[in-house]
Amino acid sequence: MGQHLSEPVTTKETESVNNSQFKCASSCMQGWRINMEDAHSTFLSLKEDKNASFFAVYDGHGGSHVAQWCGEHVHKDIVENPNYKTGNYIEALKQGFLDCDENMLKDEEMRDDPSGATAVCVLMKDNKIYCANCGDSRALACVSGQVQELSFDHKPSNEEETKRIVAAGGYVELNRVNGNLALSRAMGDFIFKRNSKKSPQEQIVIAYPDVIVKDVVPETEFIVLACDGIWDVLTNQEVVDFVRRRIASKMEPDEICEELLNHCLAPDCQMGGLGCDNMTAILVCFLQEKSYEDLADRCSRIPKPLPGDSEISNDVNQGSTDENTNETEPNTFNEDQVTTYEEEVKQEDSNCSSKTTTDSVPNGDISVKEQNTSSEEPTNQEMDIG
Repeated sequence: MGQHLSEPVTTKETESVNNSQFKCASSCMQGWRINMEDAHSTFLSLKEDKNASFFAVYDGHGGSHVAQWCGEHVHKDIVENPNYKTGNYIEALKQGFLDCDENMLKDEEMRDDPSGATAVCVLMKDNKIYCANCGDSRALACVSGQVQELSFDHKPSNEEETKRIVAAGGYVELNRVNGNLALSRAMGDFIFKRNSKKSPQEQIVIAYPDVIVKDVVPETEFIVLACDGIWDVLTNQEVVDFVRRRIASKMEPDEICEELLNHCLAPDCQMGGLGCDNMTAILVCFLQEKSYEDLADRCSRIPKPLPGDSEISNDVNQGSTDENTNETEPNTFNEDQVTTYEEEVKQEDSNCSSKTTTDSVPNGDISVKEQNTSSEEPTNQEMDIG
């Protein structure tokens, strides 16, 4: 387990952006770690493509440099890839990740940097959700209160990941790559990418993402992207329920993000490290040309499985053909249910009391945040990698 502070840093960097389609917020917190190594990006409208939105979380390890580089460059490398111009967004995402990794190797300062970063991003284009994931950060969508998985974790113990690691000359020990790295795909981590006989997709650790595509349907309510500091503490459904209850009570997205971080923060570091990591979360609420109050009303309805619900999770590397077009029945909570709902939020709120700093950009369309609040970074030997 990595080094920790005697008291957590609970000051947050929080931002809000919105337009007619989305109401979005992001928040990050250093927590118990001695450095903040996460970065994230929110673009309601990309400079290179005004009709595309982009959201991403980069969870750094061994330092913050690779995560910061990704926050500044991944979206550009994706849009500049030739596949993007021909409308092949899946391949553009895959090649964009690899291009970013290759560009770091060409940079004199970055090529010898020991750090790495997971990367999970969502590209919104033509009423579709394109999610690319590399590592164990995660993204999900909420559709009528149900989890729609947009990514799956890359762990060394996964059968296909283990085969590649061994074939490239590595090994898996204690569920870690070479006994060190707790994930099997990442940006950077160039010490694991030195087999000259293997392609970038065949190295011990690779920057090649899986891509999942989903249609935006009328029942799509929100998307959450977050680092493993959140997912180690809460399940996918617990995150959906946590967020959905607060939207139903008309809480603003920036407050929801901050409360999510507070909720996941450990009271101490005696519980095996859970809740002791850096934390970053992005919440993207789907307005779909309507008001936030309308979304709150939709989120107040009792979750109901959609037809074809078993198919909601696994459209990997191809477009979804799901037609989840059934109208949600207007069976809202009765008075007793609403009271219970509000009491649950208040009970959780009582556990969320920490100093926060909030930067609001109510009508902005671009936000890129990288935070590194400590001046000295530990060596790889001093901290938990991954």
